Amino acid sequence: MWDRCREAPRDDPADVWIHADLMPGNLLVRDGRLAAVIDLESVKVGDPAVDLMPAWNLLDPGSRETYRRALGVDDATWERGRGWALGQAINALPYYVDTNPVMAGIARHTLLAVLD
Repeated sequence: MWDRCREAPRDDPADVWIHADLMPGNLLVRDGRLAAVIDLESVKVGDPAVDLMPAWNLLDPGSRETYRRALGVDDATWERGRGWALGQAINALPYYVDTNPVMAGIARHTLLAVLD
Protein backbone atom coordinates (compact mmCIF):
# COMPACT_ATOMS: atom_id res chain seq x y z
CA MET A 1 0.00 0.00 0.00
CA TRP A 2 2.82 2.41 0.85
CA ASP A 3 4.37 1.91 -2.59
CA ARG A 4 1.00 2.53 -4.27
CA CYS A 5 0.52 5.76 -2.31
CA ARG A 6 4.08 6.93 -2.84
CA GLU A 7 4.01 6.24 -6.57
CA ALA A 8 0.60 7.78 -7.27
CA PRO A 9 1.13 10.32 -10.05
CA ARG A 10 0.48 13.96 -9.55
CA ASP A 11 -1.40 15.45 -12.49
CA ASP A 12 -1.89 18.79 -10.72
CA PRO A 13 1.69 20.09 -10.63
CA ALA A 14 0.76 23.39 -9.00
CA ASP A 15 1.10 23.48 -5.24
CA VAL A 16 -1.74 25.15 -3.34
CA TRP A 17 -2.25 26.56 0.14
CA ILE A 18 -2.78 23.69 2.56
CA HIS A 19 -3.43 23.45 6.28
CA ALA A 20 -1.28 20.30 6.58
CA ASP A 21 -2.58 19.30 10.04
CA LEU A 22 -6.29 18.61 9.65
CA MET A 23 -6.49 16.40 12.71
CA PRO A 24 -9.85 15.98 14.50
CA GLY A 25 -8.73 18.31 17.30
CA ASN A 26 -8.14 21.10 14.80
CA LEU A 27 -11.64 20.86 13.31
CA LEU A 28 -14.31 22.60 15.37
CA VAL A 29 -17.87 21.42 14.87
CA ARG A 30 -21.10 23.16 15.85
CA ASP A 31 -24.51 21.55 15.36
CA GLY A 32 -22.94 18.71 13.36
CA ARG A 33 -21.24 21.04 10.84
CA LEU A 34 -17.68 22.26 10.46
CA ALA A 35 -17.54 25.69 12.10
CA ALA A 36 -13.81 26.46 12.12
CA VAL A 37 -10.34 25.13 11.45
CA ILE A 38 -7.71 26.07 14.02
CA ASP A 39 -3.97 25.64 14.55
CA LEU A 40 -2.61 27.41 11.51
CA GLU A 41 1.00 26.78 12.51
CA SER A 42 1.62 24.37 9.63
CA VAL A 43 -0.15 26.30 6.85
CA LYS A 44 2.04 26.32 3.76
CA VAL A 45 2.06 25.70 0.04
CA GLY A 46 2.15 22.03 -0.98
CA ASP A 47 0.42 18.97 -2.40
CA PRO A 48 -3.38 19.37 -2.03
CA ALA A 49 -3.61 15.65 -1.17
CA VAL A 50 -2.21 16.46 2.29
CA ASP A 51 -5.51 18.02 3.29
CA LEU A 52 -7.42 14.82 2.52
CA MET A 53 -6.18 13.29 5.78
CA PRO A 54 -9.53 13.74 7.59
CA ALA A 55 -10.93 11.05 5.29
CA TRP A 56 -8.88 8.54 7.29
CA ASN A 57 -8.17 10.20 10.63
CA LEU A 58 -11.77 11.25 11.30
CA LEU A 59 -14.37 9.60 9.07
CA ASP A 60 -15.93 6.14 8.99
CA PRO A 61 -15.89 4.22 5.67
CA GLY A 62 -19.31 5.44 4.46
CA SER A 63 -18.59 9.06 5.31
CA ARG A 64 -15.16 8.72 3.70
CA GLU A 65 -16.76 7.79 0.37
CA THR A 66 -19.29 10.63 0.64
CA TYR A 67 -16.42 13.04 1.35
CA ARG A 68 -14.47 11.78 -1.67
CA ARG A 69 -17.47 12.09 -3.99
CA ALA A 70 -18.23 15.60 -2.73
CA LEU A 71 -14.65 16.68 -3.41
CA GLY A 72 -14.46 14.95 -6.80
CA VAL A 73 -10.99 13.62 -6.00
CA ASP A 74 -9.28 11.46 -8.64
CA ASP A 75 -7.71 8.10 -7.78
CA ALA A 76 -4.10 9.32 -7.73
CA THR A 77 -4.82 12.27 -5.44
CA TRP A 78 -6.84 9.99 -3.16
CA GLU A 79 -3.94 7.53 -2.90
CA ARG A 80 -1.48 10.32 -2.15
CA GLY A 81 -3.85 11.54 0.58
CA ARG A 82 -3.96 8.01 2.01
CA GLY A 83 -0.16 8.02 2.03
CA TRP A 84 -0.02 11.33 3.89
CA ALA A 85 -2.47 9.99 6.47
CA LEU A 86 -0.46 6.79 6.84
CA GLY A 87 2.81 8.67 7.31
CA GLN A 88 1.35 10.98 9.92
CA ALA A 89 -0.22 8.08 11.87
CA ILE A 90 2.97 6.01 11.80
CA ASN A 91 4.86 8.93 13.33
CA ALA A 92 2.15 9.93 15.81
CA LEU A 93 1.45 6.55 17.39
CA PRO A 94 4.85 5.90 18.99
CA TYR A 95 5.25 9.59 19.83
CA TYR A 96 1.94 9.83 21.71
CA VAL A 97 1.33 6.27 22.92
CA ASP A 98 2.53 7.01 26.48
CA THR A 99 1.78 10.74 26.72
CA ASN A 100 -1.46 11.49 24.87
CA PRO A 101 -3.98 8.65 24.65
CA VAL A 102 -6.39 10.69 22.50
CA MET A 103 -3.76 11.36 19.82
CA ALA A 104 -2.58 7.75 20.00
CA GLY A 105 -6.20 6.64 19.51
CA ILE A 106 -6.55 8.86 16.45
CA ALA A 107 -3.35 7.35 15.05
CA ARG A 108 -4.71 3.83 15.62
CA HIS A 109 -8.02 4.78 13.96
CA THR A 110 -6.11 6.22 11.00
CA LEU A 111 -3.95 3.13 10.58
CA LEU A 112 -7.02 0.88 10.53
CA ALA A 113 -8.78 3.22 8.10
CA VAL A 114 -5.92 3.42 5.59
CA LEU A 115 -5.76 -0.39 5.57
CA ASP A 116 -9.53 -0.66 4.98
